[in-house]
Amino acid sequence: MMRALVVDDDQGIRWVLARVLKEEGFEVLEAGSLAEAEEQQALGAVDVVFLDVFLPDGNGMSALSAGMFQAPVIMLTAETTFGHAAEAYRAGAMEYLPKPFDLNEVRRLTERVRPASSAPSKDANIDKPEVAPDQSIILGRSEAMQHLFRTLGRVAASDLTVLITGESGTGKELVAQELHRLSRRNTEAFVAINTAAIPAELLESELFGHVKGAFTGADKARVGRFEQADGGTLFLDEIGDMPAALQSKLLRVLETGTIQRVGSSEDTQVNVRLLAATHQHLQKKIKSGHFREDLYYRLNVIAVHIPPLRERRDDIPELATVFLEKAAQELSMTAPILLDDAIGLLQRYDWHGNVRELKNVMRRLAVLTPGASITLSDVALALGHDAGDKEQIETLDEAVTRCLRTYMDQLGYAEATGMHRHLLAMVEPALLRLVLEKCDGNQLKAADMLGLNRNTVRKLIRQYEINPVYFKA
Repeated sequence: MMRALVVDDDQGIRWVLARVLKEEGFEVLEAGSLAEAEEQQALGAVDVVFLDVFLPDGNGMSALSAGMFQAPVIMLTAETTFGHAAEAYRAGAMEYLPKPFDLNEVRRLTERVRPASSAPSKDANIDKPEVAPDQSIILGRSEAMQHLFRTLGRVAASDLTVLITGESGTGKELVAQELHRLSRRNTEAFVAINTAAIPAELLESELFGHVKGAFTGADKARVGRFEQADGGTLFLDEIGDMPAALQSKLLRVLETGTIQRVGSSEDTQVNVRLLAATHQHLQKKIKSGHFREDLYYRLNVIAVHIPPLRERRDDIPELATVFLEKAAQELSMTAPILLDDAIGLLQRYDWHGNVRELKNVMRRLAVLTPGASITLSDVALALGHDAGDKEQIETLDEAVTRCLRTYMDQLGYAEATGMHRHLLAMVEPALLRLVLEKCDGNQLKAADMLGLNRNTVRKLIRQYEINPVYFKA
């Protein structure tokens, strides 16, 4: 039988994981600290370790880096940033699971360790870059963002070319900056250029530089962005708008690793990691003849897509809170509290400007909110809506979902059975009281409104000890 070690100081999390792992046929050992984990490992080899980051006697990530575990390790973390994911992979983790985790994902991970592979050796971490603690605001608990983090975490330390796609405002340049910060090149320059913002006749000189006298006004030689980024990272934003003539020159750079300054026939060697981004559908541009197919394949070594904010609405409360606190900190003020109905409106809004628009709205709210809390009306005003507009009113389904989500979050991990019966006992009496109030205590009318037999209504009234006389007009 394969053995799993679960290291977490939260007994509820250990209980849930142990239950799932036992269902999958594992013998489960538990530890609430690193010291206990060492004791458990001394009893015999394990096949997989589920390891929390923050433990009472140390940091799980540091323990993994130091070679404490000799089995594949799956990090458990409440952090939801890309930098944290990259740090987990860099430390040698096989995978990481954000809390609260999907139990089906746990089951899938157990399948990956069944062939029994040994943990990465310490040598596997040689030449991996040291980076500063994570300062990223690329965050999100949604499945789409966690998939993105896993991809970026695996490629951050490499020199592979990455093509970043996504709508305007999703944070493509921020992803590029993080890829550079977590790479071996992080002590060298990160140079960014928006190819759509520079006139076509000047873009070649911006990218490759020029020699003196190359064209009218070139009174001295100039170093281009490729040479500025030598040894570091060059980020080409809006690559889909690059003129066709420059596309062929960029392709040559990618193939040869050399550039030619405008007006020169000499090759200059450059050592640059290239990251590119676009909000356009490049394959459509290829079909229309506006983008080179061979360049596309050169750029598309690793493709990452940042989903629009409307496709990951569950991430909006966390992002909004982070932006609000940052804005308040910049303004040297106390951040107002986002009320539930305000958060609900933020989640229903479509955010065509994506994360950039959300950030600007939260800055606006930090400045303009008159009280200590941000209400539905405050958010509606910041979004340019009337809070009383019909389309802005929270639907019953949205209200129920919001309340149930809050309630289930409060339950934690240990509540595993009887949920339907428990919730029915909470909802049914509240519904009965509201209907009796609407019907002035008339049980026959209440039965008609509920679509129930009158005797059933009477039984429920007795069961929940409701006095119908109280509701008579």
